[in-house]
Amino acid sequence: MDIKQIQELVKLINKTSIAEITIEEDGTKITIKQKKEPSQKIYTHAIPADYAVGQQQAAQAQNPASAPAPAKSTPPAPKQDNLITVKSPMIGTFYRQAGPDKPLFVNVGDEIAPGKVVCIIEAMKLFNEIESEVSGTIVKVLVEDASPVEYDQPLFLVEPA
Repeated sequence: MDIKQIQELVKLINKTSIAEITIEEDGTKITIKQKKEPSQKIYTHAIPADYAVGQQQAAQAQNPASAPAPAKSTPPAPKQDNLITVKSPMIGTFYRQAGPDKPLFVNVGDEIAPGKVVCIIEAMKLFNEIESEVSGTIVKVLVEDASPVEYDQPLFLVEPA
C-alpha cells in the first residue's frame, strides 16, 4: 500500500463515522483510529482591573509630568456571524510555510479560493498540504506556526467572497 492510498483512506475515514479500521496487505498491517470527540483545552487569564489602574498610577507617580497615553483606536473587528472556519482535517503539527526559508502560504487579508494550499499538517512524518474548500479573505489565523493541532480544530477564519 503506498502513501497516496493511505492518505486517501485517512480522508475517507475522517468523512465517515467509522471509529477504527485495520487493513492487512502483503504482510503490512495498518490500523487507523478516529477520535470520537476532539478535546480542545482553552486557557484564559483575566487581568484584574485594579492591577492595570495600579500600574498606571505608579507610572504617573514616577514621572508626574507625563500625561496618560491617549487611548489607541483599534480597527473594527469583522462580523463574527458570517465568517467561515477552516478546520484541521487531521491530528498533527500545523505549519504556515513549506520550509524555514519559504514564504507563508497565507496571511491575514489574503484572498483564497477552493484548491489553494493554506497550510501544511505533518502527521507521522508525512507533510499533508491542506487546501481551502471555500473562497474569501483570511480574517484571522487561529493557530501558531509549528503548534500541534487536533482533528476538527479551527485553523483560520475566512470572510466569504
